[in-house]
Amino acid sequence: MLKMTPTLGAALVALALSHHALAAAPLTDSAPVSASPAPAAVPAPVPAFDLAADVQRILKTFDVPGMAVAIVKDGKVVAANGYGVRKLGEATPVDGNTLFEIASNSKAFTAAALAQLVDDGKLAWDDPVTKHLPDFQMHDSYVTGVMTVRDLLTHRSGLGLGAGDLLWWPTTSFSTDEIIARLRYVKPATSFRNNYAYDNLLYIVAGKIIAQKSGKPWGAAVRERILTPLGMQDTTTSVDAMRAASNHSAPHSKINDKISVVKPMQVENAIGAVGINTSASDIARWMTMLLNDGKLEDGRQIISSKQIGEMWTEQTPMRIRTPKPALAATKPNFAGYGLGFSLRDYKGRKIAMHGGALQGFYSTVLMVPEEKLGIAILTNAENSPAMAALYWRILDQYLNVPASDWITLYAEQEAAAHKEELERQGKESAARAAKSSPSLPLAAYEGEYEDAWYGKVSIRREGRKQIMRFSRTPDLEGELEHFQHDTFIVRWKERNFNADAYVSFALNPDASIERMKMAPVSTETDFSFDFRDLSFTPVVVPKAK
Repeated sequence: MLKMTPTLGAALVALALSHHALAAAPLTDSAPVSASPAPAAVPAPVPAFDLAADVQRILKTFDVPGMAVAIVKDGKVVAANGYGVRKLGEATPVDGNTLFEIASNSKAFTAAALAQLVDDGKLAWDDPVTKHLPDFQMHDSYVTGVMTVRDLLTHRSGLGLGAGDLLWWPTTSFSTDEIIARLRYVKPATSFRNNYAYDNLLYIVAGKIIAQKSGKPWGAAVRERILTPLGMQDTTTSVDAMRAASNHSAPHSKINDKISVVKPMQVENAIGAVGINTSASDIARWMTMLLNDGKLEDGRQIISSKQIGEMWTEQTPMRIRTPKPALAATKPNFAGYGLGFSLRDYKGRKIAMHGGALQGFYSTVLMVPEEKLGIAILTNAENSPAMAALYWRILDQYLNVPASDWITLYAEQEAAAHKEELERQGKESAARAAKSSPSLPLAAYEGEYEDAWYGKVSIRREGRKQIMRFSRTPDLEGELEHFQHDTFIVRWKERNFNADAYVSFALNPDASIERMKMAPVSTETDFSFDFRDLSFTPVVVPKAK
């Protein structure tokens, strides 16, 4: 999980693009009461559908360097094309074989690999997780005992949105096994199976089950059972392998509202939740197989029709939110999460879809089973509205419904929402007690702090600056600046994170520090920067005897 960019959220989502859904600004009516009504403005005609022209317009409108689009219909690949450039500042174009990180769209591959194991009789969806991973442990012992393989995939565990994501996001030194072991320290936000909240950590657990039952790593198992049979020869299961390929895209983020090349995010410890890197040509093969009830073109059944149906059956209801009036047509009548896919409807058709977001890459995969229609959009930038504008445009065309100018509508909503957020931050800054001072000398805030599930962070004086560092996350390093009273703001050195955070200290009666808490400054910060879930206490160093 998603800058109407990393976080419109994770994305995405909430799961149409799961955590990266567009939040639009409200509309107001300021027309004078006494004046004669002005003639209604005649809306501009919607341009005729032209995939290449539409994509080029989107790239320019939303400041996206490159995009790949795959469309399959009735078992045929209609499009597997590239547009724009692989890397800003270079002329090499994106084509149908250019590799992109697809982030959480990897979750469907994890669900499919588990479905194959169900077909093989090696596990059942409702097996307890502890039957396959005896050391698995959640914070609550009851949940540990009753959580099933199905529960791992359905975002109903009781964990909060993106809980524990800082164990892998941004790139950390935790191993996959360490991440799974630390789940026991992540406190739930709600009761078990009570409501939907998107998470990543339990898909990492699901990936571990695949490795355990297959006798090989998640990536090798997915390649053997899915990628190779489908002919997805260019697809990789690691960022390093993608970067070693000659035809791959570079990640891009906004830094001070300017699109820039950034370094790729290494996520090998989060496989199962993320991990697939693919192209338009390869993802078209994936969608074609799913829309053909699990069959390959030669008739081989690699996933049973029954399990495809299970993946596309609602497991967890999702709250339906009313969009702004301009986007009213996108409101579904139902929304839920299946196994590796979110489910909703549009114009009377059921849709199975998912979003994906990692630093520098966003993606969407969307299928309309009734129409045998699949759409995949892969981008090398962090912009959900760009993808939404395109997939609604394509859906309207193939469902033969009146077209809307989604590109203009989403551009206007994105600009309004971003303006609103900047204004909110401005008001928050203006309302602070600017002349207040910290309760303690600055040196008193320095030292080590520890959170139950993440571990340690430090605050140290370096020259005239106070620097915060997360011990297991090299890029979470930033300078503290005073905001008001005992609250500071940490400004991360990696400016593309868009994740500056408040750092607040609570004091004991004796003026010692009792606790440190954090919270994002911006509502646009990706939810995987789950600073709110951290609760740090000072590390007490025993005095020498």
